[in-house]
Amino acid sequence: MVSTGAARHPDRPALVVDDQATTYAELERRTTLLAAALRRIAGPGERVAFVADNGPEWIDAYYGVPRAGWLLGFVNQRLGPQPLRAAVARLRPRVLVGGREQLDLLRETGPLDDLAPLVVAVDRPAPGEAAYADLLAAGAAPGAREPAVGAGGTGHPRPGPDDTAWLLATSGTSGTPKVVELSHRNILAAVTTTLAVRPVADDDVYLFPFPLCHVAGYNVLLFHHSGRPVVLARRFDPAAVAVQVGRHRVTTISLAPTMLHGLLDHLDRHGGALAPLRTVSYGSSAISPHLLARAIDRLGVDFNQGYGMTELAGNAVFLSPEDHRQGTAGRPSLLRAAGRPGPGVSVRLLDDDGAEVPVSRPGEVAIRAPQVTKGYWEAPDANAAAFHDGWFRTGDVGRIGPDGYLSIVDRKKDIIVSGGENVSSREVEDALATHPDVAEVAVVGAADPRWGEVVCAVVVPRAGSGLTGEEVLRFGRERIGGFQQPRQVEVVDQLPRNGTGKVLKHELRALVANPGRPRVDRPAAGG
Repeated sequence: MVSTGAARHPDRPALVVDDQATTYAELERRTTLLAAALRRIAGPGERVAFVADNGPEWIDAYYGVPRAGWLLGFVNQRLGPQPLRAAVARLRPRVLVGGREQLDLLRETGPLDDLAPLVVAVDRPAPGEAAYADLLAAGAAPGAREPAVGAGGTGHPRPGPDDTAWLLATSGTSGTPKVVELSHRNILAAVTTTLAVRPVADDDVYLFPFPLCHVAGYNVLLFHHSGRPVVLARRFDPAAVAVQVGRHRVTTISLAPTMLHGLLDHLDRHGGALAPLRTVSYGSSAISPHLLARAIDRLGVDFNQGYGMTELAGNAVFLSPEDHRQGTAGRPSLLRAAGRPGPGVSVRLLDDDGAEVPVSRPGEVAIRAPQVTKGYWEAPDANAAAFHDGWFRTGDVGRIGPDGYLSIVDRKKDIIVSGGENVSSREVEDALATHPDVAEVAVVGAADPRWGEVVCAVVVPRAGSGLTGEEVLRFGRERIGGFQQPRQVEVVDQLPRNGTGKVLKHELRALVANPGRPRVDRPAAGG
């Protein structure tokens, strides 16, 4: 992708970070140097663990590490010291590349040379650490540029389409994350599927605010595939994003719902518009109808939704701008859908035994496509559970309507079974989110000796509102059925989230299960 861009338009900006532009020719040069340096260290199959805030070095690694035949291990830079060390150690890297902050955290838990033979700092190397610039310089040394050819030639074999390129951890919203293997074929398939549904315009400028350790980074490749510039935010900050949109003439942006919420709050407080923005693509977690309606009204731009996950190398199901326009013009059910499968993507719904369920009945979403992961790394039991006759079981419960649109009911593990009734936590969240003083809400189940589970809501109030749990309960009684009613409401300052804004529901389950927490007694689910 970068090589093609460098050949066709070498002087065009490929990447903009901190208002500094890197051309396609320069990105190609850096990528080539990194690949050559790694090949000088060892042959194919080794791993680089990368842990740092967003920066141009990440993009070098996206391309350069797989080009060398190595595997790029994505590590979440926002983890605490012990989880961070465990995430790096699990990859058993030959090279650890990190930001100063992350390397210092790792050093708190033990020597860095226990994690990797070579430690490289992208900023301010400490004694005994290599600088990232030195690594690139090694790629320019005599003998470093070994040709990557097949058998019978000299140098290392060229990576094959089914060789692993990226290793990414799952979101970990339910506990310990797994490591997903994405091959060259998986990543390219995700890019081409998205481009077929969501084409890139000749004048598009894309702003990427997610952490680059997230699979959403495939969007960077998507725009590079089309030869367009990518503006990279170091970290998501609503005020900075609003400035960057205007300064760099950004036309399209991707946002998680929590990012969209923060951006709208910033615009409401400080005014202004986001010209010349034309399109907002949202995904990563479920969006409430209330938030989507607010965004459509406030921004006045087109909206795309993508349904995907790490195991799909990106998005596989899409809700187009035209779908959103029809939804606001009289088909509101469309705005509650995830969309339709992209080209080359097949979707079916399965029961617990793996049999396909009838149309319009809920079932576990299963997907078959070239972009589906080759499997979980070193996890045969997880692979056996996730794949069924060539179909990947996503863990989401959904419905497919007669019109072919997929709607997500809930994560399978987030369905609450109370008094024999299945309660969708997402439906309860959507209802409670319409309260004017509710900024955010998440719903989980808690064990109960009588009902099996009861519904519990954790609410973040709008600043200064004074919202109470009793008010939330009264509001819910008017909008949801008795079996869906929360038994317990916790009012908190913020919801626990991972780096891409997904709510960590295992932490909320621990919160509501704490026997020292007050409970609100009312008729439980099923009453």
